Amino acid sequence: METETPLIEFRNVTKRFNGKTVLDNINLSIYENQVTTIIGKSGTGKSVLLKHIIGLLRPDEGTILFQGKPVNEMKRAEWEGHRKEIAFLFQNNALFDSMTVFDNVAFPLRQTTKLSKSEIEKRAMKRIEDLELGEAIGKFPSELSGGMQKRVALARALVTDPRIVLFDEPTTGQDPIRKNMILSMIIHYRKKFGFTAVMISHDIPDVFFISDRVIILWEGSVGFQGPYEEALRLKVPMIEEFLRSLDGFEDELTGLLSREAFKMHYVALLGNTSMEKTSAALLSVRLNILQEAIGAQASLEFLKALGQYTNQYFNNIGGFSARHSRDEILTIFPRTDLGEARKLVRDFSKKLENGVIERIKDVVLAGSGAETCFDIYMHAGITEVSPDDSIEQIIEKGRARQEIISKHRCDFGGKE
Repeated sequence: METETPLIEFRNVTKRFNGKTVLDNINLSIYENQVTTIIGKSGTGKSVLLKHIIGLLRPDEGTILFQGKPVNEMKRAEWEGHRKEIAFLFQNNALFDSMTVFDNVAFPLRQTTKLSKSEIEKRAMKRIEDLELGEAIGKFPSELSGGMQKRVALARALVTDPRIVLFDEPTTGQDPIRKNMILSMIIHYRKKFGFTAVMISHDIPDVFFISDRVIILWEGSVGFQGPYEEALRLKVPMIEEFLRSLDGFEDELTGLLSREAFKMHYVALLGNTSMEKTSAALLSVRLNILQEAIGAQASLEFLKALGQYTNQYFNNIGGFSARHSRDEILTIFPRTDLGEARKLVRDFSKKLENGVIERIKDVVLAGSGAETCFDIYMHAGITEVSPDDSIEQIIEKGRARQEIISKHRCDFGGKE
């Protein structure tokens, strides 16, 4: 239960268009220095909600507060001061085709400030360098890849040093690797620059791995707000129905079970008489460290290959697996004691070299142009599972027992 004052708060906010209620008595909180993701079916008012945050719309009823102060009680200058602290990253990037990367990034400073030409150039160049766009400075959007265009749009959004960045469907239409690269970029720069992120997204479950809080809109109202793990623990039929409808039966990136499908498998296992002999393994790779060593695409290719290989390897012996954080995979081994589980994981790690590492070698070489030296550490926490253990308790026990099970050297030539 949060006790701090929310950065943004909606109190009993209602909005109607032509007699139709789109937001119906909305109450929600957005906290500073967090990633808050808003999800919901089409037409539930997600974009309308963002427009209220940025001030493009005003509520028909209710109040919006910034740091505890109602917007409708602010003087115009005070509200404009808050509004200037908000940046918007559009779904389609909304770059100007006739402008170079530099001019696109400098545009907000030229339009909204009275800074000198030299100061605008200095600040624009700083953001261009921060987002590693120096080589593209004189290029036009049509000359850039989709990922670079997204980085230019983010550089433009961040050039004014905003306190809040709103993301409207930032990964729509992207393949699984590209989706996760964009989400990784958002979380990386959020930590680097310290802004508060508010995101609309349909990309379940990927977006949950970077979100501190989730707000579920349901028929114009807030059905849930809080950490995703809390939503899974609740037994509210509406929430479970909604998450199942979005989460599907597998994680698109890795091919593993979704967390909802994993939960259903586990519940079925609890009712099985063979439950008294069950073990689990929490596999993890430090994705942030790996990304620094071999790049975002290669690290995500590794995670994808690891998930697929985990699925293939453990499914053959009756295990079932799901990704439970950005870089953690939980596998349940029914009818398997602790000793057997340890042997399974040891055998898995020995065969990981050919099953996964070799698959990303070409990606690493293509991205770096040379044989980049790096190490990949695989961790695992192996634990017994009791009939009264929740999934969260199993994960907690697995994290407490984490140890390195294999270290893959940069030359791909062996394992220590």
